[in-house]
Amino acid sequence: MRRSFRLLLAVLILGISLCSLSLETQATNRKDILDSMNVGVSQIVDPTGKSADEKALQELTELSEANGVERETDLVMANVQVAMNVRAEADEESDKVGLLYKDCGGRILERKDGWTRIRSGDLVGWASDDYLLFGEDAETLANEVGNLIVQIETDTLCVRHEPDAEADAVGFIPRDEELEIIEVLDDDWISVDYEGETGYVSSEFVDIDFHIDEGETLIAIQKREEEERKAKLTANRGAVVVGGDDTRLLAALIYCEAGIESYNGKLAVGAVVMNRVRSAAYPNTVSGVIFASGQFTPALNGKVARVYAGDIPESCWEAARAAINGETNVGGATHFRRAGNHDGLLIDRQVFW
Repeated sequence: MRRSFRLLLAVLILGISLCSLSLETQATNRKDILDSMNVGVSQIVDPTGKSADEKALQELTELSEANGVERETDLVMANVQVAMNVRAEADEESDKVGLLYKDCGGRILERKDGWTRIRSGDLVGWASDDYLLFGEDAETLANEVGNLIVQIETDTLCVRHEPDAEADAVGFIPRDEELEIIEVLDDDWISVDYEGETGYVSSEFVDIDFHIDEGETLIAIQKREEEERKAKLTANRGAVVVGGDDTRLLAALIYCEAGIESYNGKLAVGAVVMNRVRSAAYPNTVSGVIFASGQFTPALNGKVARVYAGDIPESCWEAARAAINGETNVGGATHFRRAGNHDGLLIDRQVFW
């Protein structure tokens, strides 16, 4: 009897030990998992005042990225050679509300049944997934054809020679204008392309945005075409020389985009515009190309209009006339940007493709 009691006691002690070991192992494993996620009580209950949800979301996002989990993006890009229709509803028979041109992009609002509702500038509507790029494919194309810009958030922004508040000013930019970013140096300073030269602006007074070409609503297309029709009628009555306005407009854009470049650099910009005019993927007039939604930053921020109204250097006029007459030194290139971020034909400080 005593021997049976001792045997039972030994079994109970062994069972308790195994149970304790199991609980300890589970606790250790759970701790390892929490540690691997970099999540703990001290981080969930954040004494800095940041909410637990915000903190947890940030940590889970970082963990997903660290483990190679693909993050979702709301970017969408047109995958067409010319243009695609954007419709009022997710149906081929629905009314057309606008066009999304080659290399244009936007943001995803909703997806269903092989269609995506997008926003591209002022254009909002449904586009067929058959002609769109998503995810990494969309980001790759956007990085090729888009560019970072700063939008001015103060009445007058000082552009300086160096990233220093005491450095000499090279120019002043009014509110709502845009500049192309070369590099974000740190939390305080950004280098920008200012009239072909590198300048520096304080990040305190600007907003950074990624710029890609945008689609056009039918209303915008009709308005642009009506203005072009009226301009041609006025020209035909002898009020202006036919084509004269377009030549001046192209010369103004050339000055804005390549004012300090060599003649070859100026001609290259003019040739890009004329290549777009000849392409079915873009509007078929100089003014249509230059002022199409989301195309040339100086046209969007009003700089082209100011230069148009003033004195334009003769070298820009010469390059504009040559490009209109068919001269090109960039082949059929329809894009250009500051050198350093894209492969292509390098002319002065810009690359063309």
